[in-house]
Amino acid sequence: MVRPSSSLPFDFTARAEPEPRPATAPDPRAPAALTVGELDRVIKRSLDASFESPVWVEGEVTGARPGGGATSGHLYFGFKDEREDASIDVAIYKTNVTPRLRAMVKDGARLRLRGRPSFWAPKGRLQLVADRGEPVGRGALLEALERLKARLAAEGLFDADRKRPIPKDPRVIGVVTSKTGAVIHDICKVAFRRGGARVLLAPALVQGAGAGASMRRAMMDLSRVAKVDVIILARGGGSTDDLSAFNEEELVRAVADCRVPVISAVGHEVDFTLTDFAADARAATPSQAAEMVVPDVAARKQALEHSTARLRRAMQARLADGARRLAIARRELGDPRLALASFQQTLDDRVVRLEAGGRRPLARAADRLLVLDRRLARVHPSVRLAHQGHNLASLTTRMETRVRAIVAERERRLGELAAALDAMSPLKVLARGYAIATTSAGRAVRRAEDVGVGDPIDVRVAHGRLAACVTAVFPEGGGEGGTVETPGDGKERVQR
Repeated sequence: MVRPSSSLPFDFTARAEPEPRPATAPDPRAPAALTVGELDRVIKRSLDASFESPVWVEGEVTGARPGGGATSGHLYFGFKDEREDASIDVAIYKTNVTPRLRAMVKDGARLRLRGRPSFWAPKGRLQLVADRGEPVGRGALLEALERLKARLAAEGLFDADRKRPIPKDPRVIGVVTSKTGAVIHDICKVAFRRGGARVLLAPALVQGAGAGASMRRAMMDLSRVAKVDVIILARGGGSTDDLSAFNEEELVRAVADCRVPVISAVGHEVDFTLTDFAADARAATPSQAAEMVVPDVAARKQALEHSTARLRRAMQARLADGARRLAIARRELGDPRLALASFQQTLDDRVVRLEAGGRRPLARAADRLLVLDRRLARVHPSVRLAHQGHNLASLTTRMETRVRAIVAERERRLGELAAALDAMSPLKVLARGYAIATTSAGRAVRRAEDVGVGDPIDVRVAHGRLAACVTAVFPEGGGEGGTVETPGDGKERVQR
């Protein structure tokens, strides 16, 4: 590395081309003057002579353009020393830009660049024209910003459920921005173009030292106004350094804790700050923020007219359809009076039929009732009892006559049998002198063999009974007769 000398040999002597001599001789006491171009060229030659060899410079990238650089393919960005308040512009021309180098050039990246300091005369700007670069690490500013972002996210300041809806018709729109910048004019212009709105400006610093505290105080002042329904925190685009105030922790917390919804409209569409994450909504530009909160009267009027036209067409179509259906119904229905008369005639006919139909069942029921009454009269208990009493008397008389005839016949028959029995009665035989002998078992002794000698027998005579014992048996033809011995003191003999 070639270090420049502590004192640069800047030569401010004019080397301009000889000018035509003026008509009048100049004042020899007046100092010689240089043009701006001459001065720029003197500075550039002196700077180039001081750095004959490239130098390596280490720092943090700021203000890198999105998309990788300019449309020409060159890279332009700022290079900052995070330890000192020092920075320099850097230019890397297209011929030295590689895809790797283009990817490395991002805000917050820490790089080591090789190049020569140069003076760009058209803008009178000192810049480092680099041809090579290599990464060193993440910049301290970017690392601090990432740590703050992670801590606030862990506390829930960026959670989606904390976001509040933006009012559609706010009474007063509060704006925190610079009072001298173009932002407030853009917001008012959009608001008035869309139909007008009440805009209350709380002026604040949006860049530089104390900008964060100034914007926080302005937001607190606006939040104390009761009619303010939404606050727009806005500023135009700028480099990372220009937007650093919107990454301050106190301002981010003030946005998250604000009484009313806050819209963050900081920078351009590609720029993101911590206030964008903490706000209830983010707008790519301040003009877009105004469009978000100020209703478009013309668009509303057009939408209302469109809705009115659609409603009118729908009602006309509905009425036309109703008229068509009514006409069809009228054709099908005809004159309602005729229809009612027809129904009334039908009703009268049915009433007559109902009455006639009702009378016929009643007549049949009356006839049936008369028949049943007559049948009931015939089977009435009193009539039945009288009839049955008459039958009972007749049957009684017949029964008595029959019983007397039967009794007389039985008496006559009994007399005949009694006479026959009496004629054949053994008692009469006994009365003529006969006797009947029976064994002890009660059997009649018919033959001599029916008993044996010594057997007891019972002898029945006309007047009494005799107990006898067989002393001799004489079978038929065996002797003249036999002897029957009766027990007692004497003996009686019976001979055959």
